[in-house]
Amino acid sequence: MSPAMVFTQNGGVLSRREIPQHAPERFAQALLSALAGGWRVVSYFGMQEEDGVRLFCLLSFKSHATIGVMSTLITGKSFYSLVPQAPQLHLFEREIAEQFYLNLEGHPWPKPVRFAPALGSLPGDTPEPPPTIGVMDFYRVEGEEVHEVAVGPVHAGIIEPGHFRFQCFGEEVMHLEISLGYQHRGVERMMQGRPGERMRKLMETVAGDTTIGHGTAYAMIVEALSETRVPARAQAVRGIALELERLANHTGDLGAIAGDVGYLPTASFCGRIRGDFLNMTAGICGSRFGRDLVLPGGVRFDLGADGARQLSDRIKVAREEVQNAVDLLWDTPSVLARLEGTGVVSEQTAIELGLVGPAARASGLNRDIRRDHPFGIYSMSQIPVETAKSGDVYARTLVRWLEIEKSLDFIEEQLSQLPGVAVANPVREVAGEQLAVALTEGWRGEVCHVALTDARGHFQRYKVTDPSFHNWTGLALALRGGQISDFPLCNKSFNLSYCGFDL
Repeated sequence: MSPAMVFTQNGGVLSRREIPQHAPERFAQALLSALAGGWRVVSYFGMQEEDGVRLFCLLSFKSHATIGVMSTLITGKSFYSLVPQAPQLHLFEREIAEQFYLNLEGHPWPKPVRFAPALGSLPGDTPEPPPTIGVMDFYRVEGEEVHEVAVGPVHAGIIEPGHFRFQCFGEEVMHLEISLGYQHRGVERMMQGRPGERMRKLMETVAGDTTIGHGTAYAMIVEALSETRVPARAQAVRGIALELERLANHTGDLGAIAGDVGYLPTASFCGRIRGDFLNMTAGICGSRFGRDLVLPGGVRFDLGADGARQLSDRIKVAREEVQNAVDLLWDTPSVLARLEGTGVVSEQTAIELGLVGPAARASGLNRDIRRDHPFGIYSMSQIPVETAKSGDVYARTLVRWLEIEKSLDFIEEQLSQLPGVAVANPVREVAGEQLAVALTEGWRGEVCHVALTDARGHFQRYKVTDPSFHNWTGLALALRGGQISDFPLCNKSFNLSYCGFDL
């Protein structure tokens, strides 16, 4: 492993003094060398310092369950892009340039990510106000018969805002560019200060449908910084809640995909069954989305013997119902004909973009944080990773179904053997001058939180990377060479978060 990095584990903590600080040229060489050696970037961000902007890069090496960390200091007004050699960095670099008022040299398409005010700038600089959201140059394909189609940010349905700009030749999509930022709330700016209840609640709302995924990552950060041990029973309850979140959303997605191809039986059944899974979460904590369930140190609510038995009975009923609903989908040739070969993302493209979650696994990438960087109950009880090869809408649908089956098995197993009695331990003071990292496998994929504390133990920088940040470009490339009429189906097969991206 490269000496250019210092190493930790998921849910681990490092002294900031331990983190290697390289000159920019050495940093670039070390980063490209690590990527060539099989490492993958999970977080790459900047933090304001007196002398400039400190860049931190965190990389994952799954076969060793290891996370590597390194840094460099940018003292000038620009830094050189590595995207031509490492495409997975393209949004990370644009985000850094936007947040710290830096010029990005050599990037093939340097544009705003969220049209947001800068988090910081070089000493003496007065950052300009951010550009008007959505007002920018879009990539254009020239030609007499080439036409441009603009969709959004206001959509026909009650959904989040985002802008999609298509370059088309007839019905064929030659290029799709996606512009987001309309949901930006300044989450990372609000995470500066003393860790507390307000920040916990804020992390649950990064992406409302991933409350458990983000809430667990935040809890892991605080637990790492305070050296707090979580009781085994609480870890089991967290795991059950995370899989219920996955079940609700995967089931809803299967129904929505069926609806997009006009197959109403599965669409109707899955819509109702999704509600059943949400109600199971509400049965644990009173909230269908799992709000206030996960706390630093454990969980707020327990699953007693009666509650575990009732949930197990409901899981058995839901398993049979969702099996019947999805069997209808697989048994209908016209549905399969619509899914197969639509919106293909090749394995090589998925690797280059750094895709995560079901979108990555549908393209043949065998990656899952629950196995590669196990956390909580997954350190003791693992879930098999399901993959597909074709990288199309069919593969993304199939992977969701296979994961539903495995999540149901996991929940039944945990309910049959809930350990211990305690569900929470008191949280001690957060340590100062530390870096902590937490990875969870949300239903869309990898959730990454990184925190840096100052001498008082306050968050000086808190970085959130939602899986959608990795995957939006995958959707854009899935449309390339396809029909513009395939866009709603491809979009639903990814089902990415606007607010999770926009923060």
